[in-house]
Amino acid sequence: MAIQFGTDGWRAVIGEEFTFDNVRHVAQAIADFLNETREHAPSADAPIVIGFDTRFLSDRFAIAAAEVLAANDFPIILSRADCPTPVASYAVRALKARAGLMITASHNPPRYSGVKLKSSAGASAPTIQTDRVEKILADNLKRGRAPSVRPYDDAKAAGAITRMNFFPLYFEHIQGLVDLRAFGQAAWRVVCDPMYGAGRGYLRSILTAAGCETLEIRGELNPGFGGIHPEPIEKYLAALVAEVRDHHSDIGLATDGDADRIGAIDAEGAFVDPHHVFALVLRYLVEDRGLRGDVVKTISTTQMVNVLAARYNLPLHETPVGFNHIADLMETNDVLIGGEESGGITIRGHVPMGDGILMGLLLMEIMTKYRRSLRGLLDDLRAELGTFFYARRDLRTAPFSK
Repeated sequence: MAIQFGTDGWRAVIGEEFTFDNVRHVAQAIADFLNETREHAPSADAPIVIGFDTRFLSDRFAIAAAEVLAANDFPIILSRADCPTPVASYAVRALKARAGLMITASHNPPRYSGVKLKSSAGASAPTIQTDRVEKILADNLKRGRAPSVRPYDDAKAAGAITRMNFFPLYFEHIQGLVDLRAFGQAAWRVVCDPMYGAGRGYLRSILTAAGCETLEIRGELNPGFGGIHPEPIEKYLAALVAEVRDHHSDIGLATDGDADRIGAIDAEGAFVDPHHVFALVLRYLVEDRGLRGDVVKTISTTQMVNVLAARYNLPLHETPVGFNHIADLMETNDVLIGGEESGGITIRGHVPMGDGILMGLLLMEIMTKYRRSLRGLLDDLRAELGTFFYARRDLRTAPFSK
């Protein structure tokens, strides 16, 4: 068995490679890695934050990981319920945690699950760290080392594992990044589509509190995701398009399986891809908020970002695909906004990882500020920059033949 971390964690098919035994082995390797570098911890009693999504057995896999980490003398703060990855990531930072684990396979098909390892900043662990975890894991398996396990009930009774709702922390933080106060006055009608993922209830709760008329679809727990991939791209958003049209809504907002990606539908039912979301938010941050800083995009992300960065005389960085490359630059540079074509985008002041909830709220703020529909904002953008097109082809390949 060779468990390998990709650009954002380890993912595998549930019941094949993704088993309770393997999750425990991965958790033990993470514990060993953290013990190697314990002197760099924020404090001796810094906890590890663990979250999980809505996939099959995600909560049980999270408990299995918590039992191993608790047995290695790490205090554990485990989410009370499924939660978005950006919410768990922010909890890592807010609680001054040593690290974070998220049980999720993000936008992948329902048969997959995964483990995302988060740094103390809430970012995806850098490659140098995940490479070390892989090496420790391989050595442990070779030596036949069994993971240490402290039963959940015992650890919870002793206070080694505590349960927490991360939403209040996140909601307070998000109000410092988005001006929610005027949303209700604009009387926006919004359809939220978490695509059966861990974003369920989050956008709906925030927008309802802001005074919007909000409808949520596909928000019930459904580990099979209704037979779709929980990825907010046009071919999986027919249900959202129909609801936006049927309810005469102003906008539809979709998030993926762990809510770190955004997709949008305008009032006419047209899909708005993340390239245009990125460009709209960048333009708004500079022209309306008067902010400046570096701009980071993956190589596959629209040239609109290049044009805008040049217009505003902002340093532009292009990275390989994978948000970990963006996060690395956010650690060392004064980055205003960073994102990728898949819809993972973040801004200064937030955790260095994509957040579909935040991006949806920023789109609403832009609409509110200019009293313009999403279609009108896009028309303005195209009038300024010209029309840009994007298409994607998914091809099946054999392992290592890419």
